[in-house]
Amino acid sequence: MANKTFAAIDVGSFELMLRIYEFSGKGEAREIDTLVKRLALGNDTYASGKISNEKVDELCRVLRDFSSIMKSYKVSSYKAYGTSAIRESKNYTVLLDQIEQRTGIRVELLSNSEQRYLDYKSVAYKGAVFNRVIEESSAILDIGGGSIQISLFDKDTLVSTQNLRLGVLRIQERLRDFHADLARMDALIDEMVSAQLSTYKKLYLHGKNVKNIIIVDDYISPLMVRGATDRKFGAEMDRDEFRRLRKILTSHSEYQTAMSMEIPEEKIPLLLISVVLTDRIAEMMDSKSIWAPGVTLCDGIAYEYMEEKHLLSERHDFEKDIIACAFNISKRYMGSRSRAETLRTIAGTIFESTKSLHGLGKRERLYLDIATILHDCGRYISLTNLGERSYDIVMNTEIIGLSHQEREIVANIIKFNHSEFVYYAPGGDNGGLDRESYLVVAKLTAILRLANTLDRSHKKKMVEVKASLKENELILSVDTPDHMLLEQAYFDETADFFQEVYSVRPVLKLRKTL
Repeated sequence: MANKTFAAIDVGSFELMLRIYEFSGKGEAREIDTLVKRLALGNDTYASGKISNEKVDELCRVLRDFSSIMKSYKVSSYKAYGTSAIRESKNYTVLLDQIEQRTGIRVELLSNSEQRYLDYKSVAYKGAVFNRVIEESSAILDIGGGSIQISLFDKDTLVSTQNLRLGVLRIQERLRDFHADLARMDALIDEMVSAQLSTYKKLYLHGKNVKNIIIVDDYISPLMVRGATDRKFGAEMDRDEFRRLRKILTSHSEYQTAMSMEIPEEKIPLLLISVVLTDRIAEMMDSKSIWAPGVTLCDGIAYEYMEEKHLLSERHDFEKDIIACAFNISKRYMGSRSRAETLRTIAGTIFESTKSLHGLGKRERLYLDIATILHDCGRYISLTNLGERSYDIVMNTEIIGLSHQEREIVANIIKFNHSEFVYYAPGGDNGGLDRESYLVVAKLTAILRLANTLDRSHKKKMVEVKASLKENELILSVDTPDHMLLEQAYFDETADFFQEVYSVRPVLKLRKTL
């Protein structure tokens, strides 16, 4: 197979990055060029809610240059993503159209969870080093211009992920009003972040220590990796070394630090904010080590492309992490894991047996799995408006790896599992979902309702459930040592909706077991 070239473009809050990769047939990506242009779009967005015309002009000029460079490398495919600076701009729809018309480059918006998921993928691409680090209690600290993301791992499993609006550019905008020198900035940053970190500690740490912090950012990581003996594996610092770095930044002028560290002077305040944030979080978690793998969002974009084109020789199981995250959300809202596992098994059996009817794939199966896990999270708030409250929880809880629209699909499946299905109406209020997404919701709701009915009593009466299609019927063969009076009473009602969606009638066949 001939080598392919691919370009990843990150339209970030502080700078624009173009990274060009060459893919070989061995499932490897080789970086062949990187260009970075400083353009602090976030300063405008976080201060006024819009990006100024002057910066839009500069953004378009840089992207036109990027386009010319891609042509010179004969790039066969590219992906360009905008993050919080564009995402939080009030006129982002007009802005994205203007960029495409003026540059020919289509920039897509990443939701926060999608952006952090790509950053996570870029770290996971470090392979054996990443797997070794997360075997112990670890946290990925992803520092952006608008916010930070803390993702906790315990024994190779993603435990939780949480977003805090403590991004470096957002903090810098607040600090500018104080006219503080570096020493006072250090103390002010500490005070500004303490309240949110204290709340985070109470909700998610529960007295646990986190041995390793994996840092992903545009400020500390390049500095650490530049001094590494083997840049391929990143760089590591212990807490004492990291404290010395913090002290150096506050005890010298910006000019002195910029000269000694060989970085642009305008980056020093942002570096300080990133260092104080990291040190404060390391102190809160009692962490011993800080590892900078030296990856960027562009690396995550390239990893995603390799996944889509089946170019990877091996990959981390990210879906397992999403499911683990969903189970931890359920736990937070007092959900029953055993009940969720029962529903997930039954719903999965029905999904697999009806593939010829619904035509859905692996991604939609993931939506169904998450819906079974979070199917009754709304009970934590209300027993009478279970569907609506479950919807509210899912829509207001970040699930790493799911876009806003995907979260909307999951939330609606759960809502309609408990309440009357509201049909799609062209031009109507469809909760932000298009026709295709609404069909996915209908198909998966029908499956979840059927699975829920088979365990209506929550007593796990089934030993085994099998599903098979025969002409116009879906035969559900259930082995059970118990009666299923409640399940049978609700079955016909659920079967009606399933038949409406699939034109196939579910039929329940019970077999008594000893």
